[in-house]
Amino acid sequence: MDIDLASEDVIHSFWVPALHGKVDLIPGQMNRIRVEASHPGVFRGQCAEFCGAEHAKMIISVVAETREDYNRWLARMRQPGAVPSTDEQTRGQDVFLSGGCSLCHTIDGTLAAGTVGPNLTHIGSRRKIAANLLDNNTANLMAWVTHARSLKPAVVMPNMTQFSGDQLRELVVYLESLK
Repeated sequence: MDIDLASEDVIHSFWVPALHGKVDLIPGQMNRIRVEASHPGVFRGQCAEFCGAEHAKMIISVVAETREDYNRWLARMRQPGAVPSTDEQTRGQDVFLSGGCSLCHTIDGTLAAGTVGPNLTHIGSRRKIAANLLDNNTANLMAWVTHARSLKPAVVMPNMTQFSGDQLRELVVYLESLK
C-alpha cells in the first residue's frame, strides 16, 4: 500500500519498524512510501522525530488484512455514518450536533462538517482513540470527551465539561454506534 506523508506544522518521522524504515515528513513537502506486510496483523509504530510536547504520544498503528477483508473494510468506510437506531442514539446525535462537537468534527451523512478535528464517521469501529493513545471503549470515550487535555496535554481539543451526565452518556452511545 502506498502512503502519502505530509506535515502542516513541524518535522515528523513516520516509523513502523516491522514494515519500513523511518521517513521524514517535512512541512510543505509530500513524501510517499510503500508498505507491505508479509502477514495480517497490527503493526505498531511511532513518530521518530521529536516534534513537540506530544511527541511520545504519537503512536502509529498499521492494520494489515487480507485483500478480501481490506475490501470489505474499505466499502464500510466509504459509507456515511450510521443513522441512529434508538432514542438514546438520536439524543446523542443531537448532543453532538448542538453541543459544539460538530464545529470541529465531521460525521458524513450529517450536518457536522468541521475540519479542525478528526472525521468521526466510523469512530465506533476504531480500535484506539486519541491518536492511538487509548483503547476505544466507553470509559475512555467519556474521559476523552470531557477531559482530553488531562489525558494528552497540549492536545487541541478543549475539555467539553458542559455536558450533563445523561448528555455525555447519550453522546458516547451515539459515537459507539458509528461503526
